[in-house]
Amino acid sequence: MPKQCEICGKMRQVGNNVSHSNIKTKRVFKPNLQKVRVQLDSGEVKCMNVCTTCIRSGKVAKPAARQIEE
Repeated sequence: MPKQCEICGKMRQVGNNVSHSNIKTKRVFKPNLQKVRVQLDSGEVKCMNVCTTCIRSGKVAKPAARQIEE
């Protein structure tokens, strides 16, 4: 399974490290993924890997706090 946001599909991006002498080597930018409990439209609660951009923008609906059963 790739390191990918399950909401927006954000994946790793490739770029360059640039040294002081302007030598370029390949590097990878990874998305900031968090494992979050998400409440789906059907009411089901599921754990998903979601990027922090989706969490901050409100694309993810978090469920109410868990009930403690005694």
